[in-house]
Amino acid sequence: MSHKLLTGQPVSRIEGQQKVTGAARYAGDYHVPELLYGYVVNSTITKGKILEIDTEQIKAIKGVIEVFTHKNRPSLAWFDLQYADMDAPPGSPFRPLQNADIKYNGQPIALVVAETFEIARYAASIMAVRYEEQHFFTDLESNKGKARDPKKGLATFLKPLPAKPKGDFGKAFHNAAAQVSAEFIHAAEHHNPIELFATTTVYEEDGKLTIYDKTQGTINCQLYVGNVFGLHYKNVRVISPYVGGAFGSGLRPQYQLFMSVMAALQLKRSVRVTLDRQQMFTFGHRPPTIQQTRFAADSQGKVTALGHEAVAETSQHEDYTEVVVNWSNMLYPAPHTSFDYKLVPLDVFSPLDMRAPGGVTGMHAIESSMDQLAYQLKIDPLALRLINYTDFDVTADRPYSSKELRECYVQGAEKFGWSKRTPEPRSMRRGHKLVGYGMATGIWEAMQVLARVEAVMTAEGKLEVSSAITDIGTGTLTVMTQIAADELGLALEDVTFCYGESQMPFAPVQGGSFTVSTVGAAVKAAGKALRKKLLKKAGNMPGSPLKSVSEKEVVFERGGIILKSNQNVIVYFKDIVAAEKKKVIKTTNTGVPNVFKLKNYTRAAHSAAFVEVEVDEELGTIQVTRAITAVAAGNIINPKTARSQILGGMVWGISKALFEETISDHRFGKYMNQNLAEYHIPVHADIHELDVIFVEEKDDIVNELGSKGIGEIGLVAMPPAIANAIYHATGKRFNQLPIHFDQLL
Repeated sequence: MSHKLLTGQPVSRIEGQQKVTGAARYAGDYHVPELLYGYVVNSTITKGKILEIDTEQIKAIKGVIEVFTHKNRPSLAWFDLQYADMDAPPGSPFRPLQNADIKYNGQPIALVVAETFEIARYAASIMAVRYEEQHFFTDLESNKGKARDPKKGLATFLKPLPAKPKGDFGKAFHNAAAQVSAEFIHAAEHHNPIELFATTTVYEEDGKLTIYDKTQGTINCQLYVGNVFGLHYKNVRVISPYVGGAFGSGLRPQYQLFMSVMAALQLKRSVRVTLDRQQMFTFGHRPPTIQQTRFAADSQGKVTALGHEAVAETSQHEDYTEVVVNWSNMLYPAPHTSFDYKLVPLDVFSPLDMRAPGGVTGMHAIESSMDQLAYQLKIDPLALRLINYTDFDVTADRPYSSKELRECYVQGAEKFGWSKRTPEPRSMRRGHKLVGYGMATGIWEAMQVLARVEAVMTAEGKLEVSSAITDIGTGTLTVMTQIAADELGLALEDVTFCYGESQMPFAPVQGGSFTVSTVGAAVKAAGKALRKKLLKKAGNMPGSPLKSVSEKEVVFERGGIILKSNQNVIVYFKDIVAAEKKKVIKTTNTGVPNVFKLKNYTRAAHSAAFVEVEVDEELGTIQVTRAITAVAAGNIINPKTARSQILGGMVWGISKALFEETISDHRFGKYMNQNLAEYHIPVHADIHELDVIFVEEKDDIVNELGSKGIGEIGLVAMPPAIANAIYHATGKRFNQLPIHFDQLL
């Protein structure tokens, strides 16, 4: 009986029961004896200096242990370092409690540590602070004139700058049969995962730290703590097995980690610091962005000129960049192009990667402009994309490793019923509601970086695999267990995947849709190495039937090694370990991208989103009544968790298009809706019929698994598809997201 492959099967989440029953413990859930609680005090001004903080009144409150400010913080190693973490953009990272300077509204300026959370919160709420205010700039629109080129740094490798101009763009655009010129405005967004950011730092007698942190990278936090506080990395253990959502907000260590560790080291006590919901708006966000597109095509619909410029917000101390304008020429190659991307430094915290950073911003402008071209040319929007279809990436002058986008169009359109669309805007109705159909293309780079994995065969013949990678809710634990089980031909219950701890083998931060390809490749590498080791040791056993047998002559299944020529001959894993005097057999291996092969290809996942909207003609209310996303992302390791990822991206696409924005009052340089009552996101009543199609796509180049990431690809095409559907329904085009119903009245 041959081992049935688990990869490709819709396996339910291994940790599902723990999560739904409350057994899963998150960063703020760990019981620690004699734990102290810290509460952060945030600046109420946007820019200036702290003149005075009254800490004596606070220290007099019963139960308050200490108050930390810039005046009494410990001496820190990191003030001489430019980069404190592996995800830092070019510039100088924010340093909490560095000095009296206020750089942005909501900046942490003090930490109250008390015996209970309630005492710490109360004391923080009455702390008196006197400031000297300075003039500030927080409005991107009114400061566009200050735009400049981004500084280059380590991040430029993963976030390439725009391609150089090609051809004679101005002349080609002016002489084209069809021309589209449009401005697109995107508001700021904040991540708002359900789990609040929390850090529990356990201080141990020998000065070592065990840190339970809400993070997307345990090793990144370990590096950060070591760098900041001058500690040996081996004395810093960061644990994060369960993460209640992150979406990019946990890629960089946030300031509650700094505060918790600082207090624990100074007081030689265990300290927990938890941010409240309003404080979740005081770090990282998707930056406001203003885009200008100029697209042109000939009378047959062939795109001849592509112009795309973007201006985005960054902080005064770092140059956070996104890939916004690079995507159009990858999808619709044109002989004449002009791309530009600039930053405006403002008095805000540094923006931070948020699911599909840059891609979901840029694709809205690109796909809405293509839709506008289609209506101008009187060509079906889907047909226009097929006219400009390519299997070659002209931006990098190389083919795609695989690209089944055409099949995404075909299968998505058929299941959606795109052929039933009548071309004219306002031509489809359902009672008193206008009905619109819209579609858009999605693309996201398929990446792989380096990771290490340890594989251990235990005395019981079970497999234990370990990696420092986190699982931010995407199903990483389950998928890695599936991959590992297939490598040794074991049942799922005979494999344990250990993860989310910095002392395990190296893993990068979890983000960018590269986790399965990166850590999965390392799991495969470790599995292969362990197979070789087991077979060699089996052959060396006294009287072994596998002596001098090659790996091609055996199969690994049923808990052992079986001879292909005689399936009754089996040497069990537990017996191999027993022959080693029950000393476990293990190997640690690295998954490394094959750069020599990959450099000749562009790797990307693709999607096509089809959306139906209903717009109430009198009230202007918008409902996304149904949507389908067809995805080509190579080998789908687990269709069940993968479908959940795409559905989650589609829901977020609805949110970005119709609900989600952080509103600033630039008179005060302050976000005004720092809560989940006024920061609007969809609820169940807003979500209707959603469906996902995974198009078959074989890719032997992208990595050993043939897989491409899917965390972002489900999001990027949805906002433009919704905007395009609204235009089809109403005849009105809105290029500012989110689209509010009052604009339709």
